[in-house]
Amino acid sequence: QEDTPRHKPATMIIRRAMSVATSPSFPITQSITSKLKEAFDPVYLDVINESHMHNVPKNSETHFKVVVVSEEFVKTKSLIARHRLVNATLQDELTGSVHALSIVAKTPSQWNDMQAKGDKIMSSPSCRGGDGSLPSR
Repeated sequence: QEDTPRHKPATMIIRRAMSVATSPSFPITQSITSKLKEAFDPVYLDVINESHMHNVPKNSETHFKVVVVSEEFVKTKSLIARHRLVNATLQDELTGSVHALSIVAKTPSQWNDMQAKGDKIMSSPSCRGGDGSLPSR
């Protein structure tokens, strides 16, 4: 694989997820990263802990966005089917401490087209309050 802005080796692209995930103080991030890498062998993976945008204690691991680009999604055409695959892979985390998961699941071709057009992954909105059931920061 050549090292271009549109297609980089997975070892370079997983850097943000891995810098956080390799820290033992973020076990959920580490688990999500590991499971997605094993299940999808992604050409691009970004695991983003968005908990800081919500009414949860500091350093929580409750709200995530994952961007997964994989050949696996070539044969899984529908968006809902791709989300189901990711949700099934992360079943333990979703039935545990993960409260919210935003999923972007693309084929390499879709990802490259998106990059070529200059399209970016949309930022998640800030928390709008929630139900107050979680402890304050």
